[in-house]
Amino acid sequence: MIAAYASQRNIEVVRTYIDEGRSGLTIIGRDGLKKLIADVQSGSPDFNCILVYDVSRWGRFQDTDESAFYEYICKRAGISVHYCAEEFENDGSLASVVLKSLSRVDAADFSRKLSRRVFVSHCHFVTLGFWRGGPPGYGFRRQTVDEVGKPRVLLLPGEQKHFKLDRVVLVPGPKSEIDVVQRIFADFASRKLTRTEIANKLNAEGIFNAMGRPWMMQTIDDVLRNEKYVGHNVFNRRSSKLMQKPIENPPDMWIRRNNSFEPIVSQALFDKAQRVLSDLDHGRKLSDLEILSKLKALWRRKGHLSMRLLERAKDLPDWTVYARRFGSLMKAYQQIGFEPKPRYRYVETGLKIDAIIRATAEGIISNLKAGGGTSFLPELYLLTAETNLTIAIAVAWSVSDGTVAGRRSRRWEVRKLRYSRSDFVLVIRMDAANSETQDYFLVPTPNLPPTQGRRKLRVSDRIFGQFRHDDLGSVLHALREKLRQRRES
Repeated sequence: MIAAYASQRNIEVVRTYIDEGRSGLTIIGRDGLKKLIADVQSGSPDFNCILVYDVSRWGRFQDTDESAFYEYICKRAGISVHYCAEEFENDGSLASVVLKSLSRVDAADFSRKLSRRVFVSHCHFVTLGFWRGGPPGYGFRRQTVDEVGKPRVLLLPGEQKHFKLDRVVLVPGPKSEIDVVQRIFADFASRKLTRTEIANKLNAEGIFNAMGRPWMMQTIDDVLRNEKYVGHNVFNRRSSKLMQKPIENPPDMWIRRNNSFEPIVSQALFDKAQRVLSDLDHGRKLSDLEILSKLKALWRRKGHLSMRLLERAKDLPDWTVYARRFGSLMKAYQQIGFEPKPRYRYVETGLKIDAIIRATAEGIISNLKAGGGTSFLPELYLLTAETNLTIAIAVAWSVSDGTVAGRRSRRWEVRKLRYSRSDFVLVIRMDAANSETQDYFLVPTPNLPPTQGRRKLRVSDRIFGQFRHDDLGSVLHALREKLRQRRES
């Protein structure tokens, strides 16, 4: 369709961007779209128009403004967008705007309807006793059966069934894995080892999980809670529709078929493990006052509190109990009078950073009004000056590294950098107490060092000294100069 469209209009196709087999619900994993936007924003692409099959090819974003945003980036760079399979010309007329908006809504609705159909299909197969898909997990293997239930072949990781009418069931795996699963349940339910202790023992013996990775407390917990180990097929315990945040569903929403698979753990041992987990999860035997007393006692013994300490403490309920009882772990801390160090006050810090960024953006906009077309997108902390210069705004927060050679050492970490494809990044560096702005760095995005393998981008005079500005007035002067250069070019 795209080739025919180009041929009819004497357009030469010089490059193709494609995301094969990728969900259009989010830009995550969309390397083709990311590369297209990066080339457009480079300032020197070797093309002047983009041919798109239809509106849905930007993505089936549930927020329809997101696909409009990517098209806007292209149009702002002077690159026209053509929809080859749509029944309207993308010429900016009222009719095209309305039809394009309807197409975006229809693209999003397609994903919602498809999600419902897939969910119903999964529920149906689970009630018939078949495995709905995904890795089988430690101790199991996937096996295909024909339409009358006769076993065919074992599937290797990544393999799919060979015949359309075949179905997939779970069967016990190698004896070595079955022994490990039974040992996990026995160590937890009968020998009273914690999930972390079990994981550490397995790792020390060179026994890895189903993914070939070291065991962790959470992977041990997943094994202990999964009813497939007693042969039950359970679906919809957790759900994440349209790539939204996963939620825990109540038991009456679960879809199940008991005795679907051959069990590798006895029901009695499984039930015993669930009783221990229940005590950890809900602290049903302890009142609010009792679990707070245990938390306060841990604070007295250790002198401080942290998530790691709570996970290691054998006489405390799981940290989720505190979050469930009091609304959050921080609120439980407040109940006993414990104040975490400022660096761990994530919510409070996040709100303060948000206010600093918004105030800075407002200051820039009010001083650049004469140029016109300046706007701020708070969702991305992205400021656009005169419609063609984009500046992502972030904050460099002061973090203590402790005392080194008798002096307190500090570093500055960039937080809240939500958009990394802008022309510039304006970094607001705070003072050592994170109470006042110390200075600014207006850094061209290509000059940012790669952050792969690191959690946060660090800022220092050694790295970004050439881009440093003492105050916002100096930043505004630099922005006006860059806008002038753009107008002249």
